Amino acid sequence: MTEKVVLPPQPGKPSDVERIKSESNYLRGTLEETMNNPLSSGIPDDDNRLMKFHGSYLQDDRDLRNERQKQKLEPAYQFMARVRTPGGAATPAQWLVMDEMGRKYGNGSLKLTTRQAFQVHGILKWNMKKYMQEIHEALLDCIAACGDVNRNVMCNVNPNQSKLHEEVYTWSAKLSEHLLPKTQAYHELWLDGEKVYDGQEKEVEPMYGALYLPRKFKIGIAIPPSNDIDVFSQDIGLIAIEENNQLIGFNVAVGGGMGMTHGDTATYPQLGRLVGYIPKERLLETAEKILTIQRDYGNRSVRKNARFKYTIDARGLDWFKEELHQRLGWQLEEARPYSFKRTGDEFGWIKGEDGKWHFTLFIQNGRVRDFEDYQLMTGLREIAKVHTGLFRLTPNQNLLIADVTPQKKRTIDALLKKYKITDGAHYSALRRNSIACVSLPTCGLAMAEAERYLPSLITKIDSILEEFGLLETEIGIRMSGCPNGCSRAAMGEIGFIGKGPGKYNLYLGGDFKGQRLNKIYRENIGEEEILSTLRPILEHYAKEREEQEHFGDFVIRQGYVEAVTDGRQFHLS
Repeated sequence: MTEKVVLPPQPGKPSDVERIKSESNYLRGTLEETMNNPLSSGIPDDDNRLMKFHGSYLQDDRDLRNERQKQKLEPAYQFMARVRTPGGAATPAQWLVMDEMGRKYGNGSLKLTTRQAFQVHGILKWNMKKYMQEIHEALLDCIAACGDVNRNVMCNVNPNQSKLHEEVYTWSAKLSEHLLPKTQAYHELWLDGEKVYDGQEKEVEPMYGALYLPRKFKIGIAIPPSNDIDVFSQDIGLIAIEENNQLIGFNVAVGGGMGMTHGDTATYPQLGRLVGYIPKERLLETAEKILTIQRDYGNRSVRKNARFKYTIDARGLDWFKEELHQRLGWQLEEARPYSFKRTGDEFGWIKGEDGKWHFTLFIQNGRVRDFEDYQLMTGLREIAKVHTGLFRLTPNQNLLIADVTPQKKRTIDALLKKYKITDGAHYSALRRNSIACVSLPTCGLAMAEAERYLPSLITKIDSILEEFGLLETEIGIRMSGCPNGCSRAAMGEIGFIGKGPGKYNLYLGGDFKGQRLNKIYRENIGEEEILSTLRPILEHYAKEREEQEHFGDFVIRQGYVEAVTDGRQFHLS
């Protein structure tokens, strides 16, 4: 008998997703029967909602949708499965397993995400359980990779750069484990675990409760001067504070988030707001109490207003601080000084304090596959066979080959050269600072191309940059196929958010350090107008920028757009 769950009071009728969670028996639902049903390659919507908690989305190949409809066939259903990798760390053995999964069950590629996780696209329904079991053998899982729970905890990409970085990474892993859901549904469904739920009234989710969170929840830790994780885009953004090269604690920012809905000014991207400082020993309890505030007060009626940013904006930062104080029993200290220099990654070889080497390579839009003239996937597979350190996925869809011993460096260097795997130095600075979401053909929310289109658009923008001597000037450019924010496009110095096939809103004025949102400059424009709009602005920038002035700062100083440091001003003209 399924436990009866009483829904908490809400400002409106609970959304249908709340019903699904309530009836799901702690995320089990009818997934077992559904996934064993051989009559369709898809699954019902209720179960698809639950699949997100198991790290997967049902998708279909939209390139084939019309043709299959004409043939009276169901859509070309497939699953995307996301693997949870706290701080982006994977062993060479795990890399080889993911490589095999992408070729055996997926579309022949891997996607490295902006939250330092693996995604495999194109998995057929009948292969999902085998996929889950095979990654489990490599000590990987998809638990809480999606769904209304805390997602993959992000962290500065190179913990072996120093002992400070190593300790911060350790805290990110502890935090990720601490905030995992406790239900055994994942193990029962995919790993043939013993069914532990006996239908009696009992609490199996002491932190989340039976309804989990109102929406997804994201946490990241930045180590100044690098803001590679875009710390102010997180529901909880943590800024590491050190004294004498020792980690002492974290500044805490709350209420960041990138998603919005076109045409709905009640939705907007938002930056996290600093609320204070905590000693490192109090990280886990602080994060847990913040999460429970969102659990108890988040909007469970209107999902597009259910993120933590709206909970805080509706009640005020002072309310949040007092509520947190009441739950903790102590108050946060004043935030400590810090300074960021950049978002994005720094490429090439770097030597750590322990004498080991680390190589960051550029992977355009995070897509690992073999191209006609560039055997990237094969090359990384060969490196994984000899590498004795770790692979680390960066927050900007690139890859760090970490912990290379001096003895192994020559071997790995030779493989990098053999397969033409580089740090991207031959690309423009604009391309090296680009991010695009997957978008078409697999994302059901996509309105326009992103990953498949941004590279060619950058080539055309590069021609303008070269003409004005800006080819090596770092400018952050990001593209999303819809306004949900997976590529953090609302923080790009140049940002594109899809409106329809071949049409985008153009945003300008984000901060290269990741401390400001951009603002709309042109709406619903195609490539020709994009290029004609950017050309005079880039020429102006080349001629009149101040020394070391970034493009996002320049367009604000020159009045192209106004600075946006609060998302509630994002839509204002």
